[in-house]
Amino acid sequence: MTIRHLRIFIAVAETGKMGLAAKQLFIAQPTVSQVIADIEESYGVQLFERLSKKLYITDAGRQLLSYARHIVSLFDEMECSLRNASAQVRLKLGATITVGACVLTQAVRRFEASYPPAQVQVFVDNTQVIEQMLLRSQLDLALAEGTITHPDLVVRPVIQDELVLVCGAGHPFAERASLTAADLQGQAFVLREEGSGTRAMLEEYLKENGVTIDPKWVCHSADSILNAVADGQGLTLISRLLAGPLVRQGRLHQLPLQGAALGRTFNLVYHKNKYLSDPLRHLMETIAGSDHLGS
Repeated sequence: MTIRHLRIFIAVAETGKMGLAAKQLFIAQPTVSQVIADIEESYGVQLFERLSKKLYITDAGRQLLSYARHIVSLFDEMECSLRNASAQVRLKLGATITVGACVLTQAVRRFEASYPPAQVQVFVDNTQVIEQMLLRSQLDLALAEGTITHPDLVVRPVIQDELVLVCGAGHPFAERASLTAADLQGQAFVLREEGSGTRAMLEEYLKENGVTIDPKWVCHSADSILNAVADGQGLTLISRLLAGPLVRQGRLHQLPLQGAALGRTFNLVYHKNKYLSDPLRHLMETIAGSDHLGS
């Protein structure tokens, strides 16, 4: 099996159709069909179920896909490294939205200053998206605050954080010393989108306490959430690192929430089969030494 075979197989698996894979790779469809047949015959496995002119990947196909993505990614990395030995090395770093907003910039700046041959390209999205990008070898490494559950991903805790409940200075709760879960019943909230680690922690707390809230706003941007809350649009649960500046300015009021365990950890995450090159190890060490960044 060659790298070309693997590229063709990946294209078929991702598009779900031989014709689309052929078009994407600028080759003839019979060539794609022959490559898939050759792989299946060589290893005595079926990679796809063919039902009603559609392809459905099998368990064996999914296993090969995981290996194929990493082999192709590593091959491309090797070629790029050899062809550009004297040029910059580019590392692809993923970050969830809270991390990207409050702790990542300083770490990347310190890394690039201490390791001039390397440059970091950053992708910021929610936990679910970052997890899928790692599994598809679209990222070398990620720093994430959400729960990572996939067994193929290595999770290494590096930075401590805490979620806090906040409201605007004019909110009726602003005069309260603390709140209980029951106080949140029916309250308007400004929330992160589905797939966010922050939102998942809030939903778990509400479920445990049998509380229903009003999701008045839903958005990706931490700044949008903080501004909406400061302008009286509702409550939110958000990282202490993000809320801190507006709390100190008096635009937000922090509300202790009784019985809530809201501590969490920012984790370095990478695929268990990822080759940890010297630049990547250096980046990991730089981030791991950054637990003071949000203080």
